[in-house]
Amino acid sequence: MDLMLRGRVAAITGPAKGMGAAITRAFAAEGCKLVLVGRDTAAIGPVAEEVAKVTDVIVVGTDITSDAACFAAAEQAKARFGTVDILVNVAGGSGPIGKTGLTTTQAEYDEIIELNMRGCFNTIRAFAPMMVAQRWGKIVNVGGTFGMRGRAGRLAYSASKWGLRGITKSFALELGPHNINVNNVAPGMVDGPRFREKVCREMAQRLGITEEEAARRHAADYALGRVTNDVDVANACLFMASDVSRQITGVDLPVDGGWAAL
Repeated sequence: MDLMLRGRVAAITGPAKGMGAAITRAFAAEGCKLVLVGRDTAAIGPVAEEVAKVTDVIVVGTDITSDAACFAAAEQAKARFGTVDILVNVAGGSGPIGKTGLTTTQAEYDEIIELNMRGCFNTIRAFAPMMVAQRWGKIVNVGGTFGMRGRAGRLAYSASKWGLRGITKSFALELGPHNINVNNVAPGMVDGPRFREKVCREMAQRLGITEEEAARRHAADYALGRVTNDVDVANACLFMASDVSRQITGVDLPVDGGWAAL
């Protein structure tokens, strides 16, 4: 199926590694021009160099928790490409793992709320006006299923992703009259270094099992019996960024093998 994304301009936050890198490659493969937004431009460099072989790309150093920095990034994108059609908010953090709400500090809570909620709020405010002006746009926020069911030991992260759902739904209502879709792609556990080295390691140490056994236990929680990978998330973002999903807005799309919705 042709998603008709060739020539569209997509801004992607957090593109350096993991899901962000996979999403960047997926949009490049569809022929999108890319605005890669992140604080660590050196880390973005390798994936930017890779996709530059097939599409036009710029890297914009940006602290997404700063509204001024986000508006400056939008201006750089406009100066280079004339507009931005698609915004994919991938940048975020995991917060404290294995700490209850009673043991989570205010600093830990504030840090992840600021990154996972304020960051998306800032980027939408900065980039959406270009979409309003052209009466077409797609905004895809990458949330998480812990923002749909909650999770013991992940209070700060779960709260931030629940909040992101509210941001998504309110912007969907406000921007809908301008022909802009705003949706939330919610991965479950995503296989990769963070999952293996933080989540599985914490479970393994807590239960006295191997990290591989911890990974199998996580997979067993899902109806399909497997953990999501980066490409699964990238494909969902492509769907939400295309006109194939033109009549879908304000929704949460779990990409978790059957956990949050079942």
